[in-house]
Amino acid sequence: MLMASSSTFSDFWMILVFLLVMGSIASLAEARAFFIFGDSLVDSGNNNYLATTARADAPPYGIDYPTRRPTGRFSNGLNIPDLIGEQIGLSESPLPYLSPEFNGKKLLVGANFASAGVGILNDTGVQFVNILRMYRQLELFQEYKRRLSALIGSRQAHQLVNQALVLITVGGNDFVNNYYLVPYSARSRQYKLPDYVKFIISEYRRLLMRLYKQGARRVLVTGTGPMGCVPAELAMRGTNGGCSEELQRASSLYNPQLVQMLNGLNKKIGRDVFISANTQRMHNDFVSDPQAFGFTTSQIACCGQGPYNGLGLCTRLSNLCPNRALYAFWDPFHPSEKANRLIVEQIMTGSNEYMNPMNLSTIMATDSRS
Repeated sequence: MLMASSSTFSDFWMILVFLLVMGSIASLAEARAFFIFGDSLVDSGNNNYLATTARADAPPYGIDYPTRRPTGRFSNGLNIPDLIGEQIGLSESPLPYLSPEFNGKKLLVGANFASAGVGILNDTGVQFVNILRMYRQLELFQEYKRRLSALIGSRQAHQLVNQALVLITVGGNDFVNNYYLVPYSARSRQYKLPDYVKFIISEYRRLLMRLYKQGARRVLVTGTGPMGCVPAELAMRGTNGGCSEELQRASSLYNPQLVQMLNGLNKKIGRDVFISANTQRMHNDFVSDPQAFGFTTSQIACCGQGPYNGLGLCTRLSNLCPNRALYAFWDPFHPSEKANRLIVEQIMTGSNEYMNPMNLSTIMATDSRS
């Protein structure tokens, strides 16, 4: 009889501990998970764990990050995924998938699969050697889902992925680090620019459909910024002191076709899965009139060297501005944290000129009712 009582008491505590653990998991899962795919604009540190030159793991990167240390983000501080995460109520930003700390309850927050240097095409960024190309990012997403199922069960894992927000930012490198990487590049010999744009749009469509088939149901897809106006291109290809006409032409061809493709996918699926973010328009606002947004310049990078601080990498030896909030660009290619905040403001509340068919605030309100 005494043994039976002891056993009952032990069972009670085992059940109580189980319920507490499951309750903790359930409370974490109530917040919408967030998944990020793409390139250096959204990489939060995956490349730190890869043998590649495409890294941002040394000062002065991270100079304005809360820890004041480099994290692998190509920013002086927070990047776009961090800021979107804040807006959708996440208590922490999703970790890089390759981080050794990415395990247990961290899986419930989401994951960042992005890797600096990648493009839509597998041959983009070959000079960076070991990076997570888009097909590999999607393979890791499948691996993540298996790990998640082991943690919370397949039904709950499926639901978490379906209800998650997804951000994908890729495409700029297919021009900067492929088609225009060197004069007479292989792709530029293979395709005239309009045909190349059609080709990468068709390849992107395949990637997005694969992401949909893997369970993504709300996907923010950003276009390219004004590629010809970043400090690196002003320094290397600027036309009469202005933006690179060729790269601006590429942006003007690519972005409208991207929106058209996304609209076609939504029509085929029968619901608004893919949301287009007009990041070219968002960037153009402060590139064309930096003073209106509190910047002193949108041409010179805060960190760099050479004309416009646009040559080479941002390192300890580079020129470094004392006030990052006055610069639209942090380094030769990437916006400053302040510029990222302006972009995310438009993602959250922008009109149809910026967000098609709706902004993120509308998405959150709509999904909360369903």
